[in-house]
Amino acid sequence: MDEIGLMVTKIEDGFLRVTSVGGVDERLLSGQPVTVHGSVGGEHALPGVVTSVPPHRLPAHERNQVVPLTKLFIDVGLPAEQVSARVRVGDLVSFRQTLCELKGGLVSGKALDNRASVAAIICGLEYLAGMHHSWDVYAVATVQEEVGLKGAMTSAFGVAPDIAIAIDVTFGKQVGVQDRAYPLGQGPTIGIGPNFHPALHKALVETAKAHEIPHQVEPMPGHSGTDAWAIQVSREGVPTALLSIPERYMHSPVEVIAVKDVTRTARLLAHLVAGLTPDFLDTLALLPSKDDEARGEEA
Repeated sequence: MDEIGLMVTKIEDGFLRVTSVGGVDERLLSGQPVTVHGSVGGEHALPGVVTSVPPHRLPAHERNQVVPLTKLFIDVGLPAEQVSARVRVGDLVSFRQTLCELKGGLVSGKALDNRASVAAIICGLEYLAGMHHSWDVYAVATVQEEVGLKGAMTSAFGVAPDIAIAIDVTFGKQVGVQDRAYPLGQGPTIGIGPNFHPALHKALVETAKAHEIPHQVEPMPGHSGTDAWAIQVSREGVPTALLSIPERYMHSPVEVIAVKDVTRTARLLAHLVAGLTPDFLDTLALLPSKDDEARGEEA
């Protein structure tokens, strides 16, 4: 769900000019294999490659620069008349990349932001199927998060949940990305900040500790950049939390995650739901007691 990609803007002598849909990194586009999702005639999924003018034919000052999206094009290998018969302006293009198993329990592939989140939800439901729980659970996979949180807005309005937990990815530590980044394989991050209800954050942390689920706390003092931002203000407001799976190389065709971070996210979701008491919602509205305030002042 919610896969970044490209859109056809022009058909030029059988070659396709494109623009981005979502946060596509132009530096990585040239040379990528893609699938053009043609909307008319015959075979709709056309394999293609993103390419550009060979460096030998470029002006000297352009040879060592990143090729901008406006100068890239897609070649599907067909004559111009066949391309025009199968592809229209507005047709979508996705990266053609299979999942690759790396060493150390890691996997690499396209759209793990947010395929990993959907996998965590599915696994969480499988765990929950073997547990007793008093709350009803709605599992939602949303579209168009990358272009304005559209799916989260409509689904949260339609479901009208009492509480919500958004699942996304966060920046994994790698060469050149150390600040506000989290190691892979040490569990999901639990967001804390104005986008999240403090009591729900506390419940997630306590659940993780009680069931010995590795986790990390991620401070987010502003916009979380996730569906949680839209869900929180749906209708009269929804107490919301966020679990994020650390990921390297975000918004690339070779995103990398640790599989056990997905399963740990799933376990945490299931145990939280199973631990919700019928009156949990009432506890979210309770103000801190005087004793709590005094302890806070002492700290």
